[in-house]
Amino acid sequence: MKTLTSEKLTIVGAGGMIGSNMAQSAILMKLSSNICLYDPYSKGLEGVAEELLQCGFKGINISYTNNVEEALKDSKYIITSGGAARKDGMTREDLLKGNAEIAIQFGKDIKRYCPDVKHVVVIFNPADITGLLVLLYSGLKPSQVSTLAALDSTRLRNELAKHFNIHPDKVVNCRTYGGHGEQMAVFSSTAKVDGSPLNKLIGTPALTDKQWADIKERVIQGGKRIIELRGRSSFQSPAYLSLEMIQAAMGGEKFDWPVGVYLSNSKEFPNIMMAMETTLDANGAHYKEIKGTDSEHKDLQESYIHLCELRDQLIDSGVIPSIEEWNSINSNI
Repeated sequence: MKTLTSEKLTIVGAGGMIGSNMAQSAILMKLSSNICLYDPYSKGLEGVAEELLQCGFKGINISYTNNVEEALKDSKYIITSGGAARKDGMTREDLLKGNAEIAIQFGKDIKRYCPDVKHVVVIFNPADITGLLVLLYSGLKPSQVSTLAALDSTRLRNELAKHFNIHPDKVVNCRTYGGHGEQMAVFSSTAKVDGSPLNKLIGTPALTDKQWADIKERVIQGGKRIIELRGRSSFQSPAYLSLEMIQAAMGGEKFDWPVGVYLSNSKEFPNIMMAMETTLDANGAHYKEIKGTDSEHKDLQESYIHLCELRDQLIDSGVIPSIEEWNSINSNI
């Protein structure tokens, strides 16, 4: 089997639903011939590994371990879903403190065991904050750590396709920016539906203001809806989209959706990680400034404020130091 790379790809949280789905999909997408599965829950991890080995894949070295040093050693690409999962009735933000501590330790483990890693994708919630903490404590450059934000944009695409009863491929350039949470900024000015700008359709019989408001709410609550339908949080969509991200970081096919990045040079949105318009390739993740309507920009500002409040909760409670001390922990930020 010819793969995109032979460099080590480590999947963290491989014993869970996202991680196990990701492991199989990574093989089917032919991303790497060297895939390591890591999870501290050794029994579940072994079950996943046994199933994959029993598939009879050719040309793939599948290893697994519950030892973090062994898992990370020589890793060049990492995807981590290794936090607590969101449950019914919970928001992404409800996971803040526990998953923040996991992210901090994981960042330290990266710094200790694989400082030469090329790219890390963080997908456990609240992803903007956990990604920020992995970056802070890993010592990596901002371009080397990204978070899954695309799922909100793909949900917008899906909702518009259902509303207009057209193939999703005819709905293009759907974008949500800011936080991956209750305060995300859902943009309409970027999208086109079957060739027509979405903004020209909103407020018409084809898409009334009320219908558009309902669509935005369904996008924001998309994860909650999956929990209601399936009894558990999303796993197929985050697994696939995060693999598309790492594929782009490996130098493969372009990633067409927004990515969560650290806004290292932003005067308006400093000291935070959030979804922006980005390029993600072998040189890492890089963002550019967003131009939207006045209303969209206001939503983006509010999303930024919400993320800062989450960040500051961790500072105020002593989980992480003040922003002024960050450079002493990671000289790249």
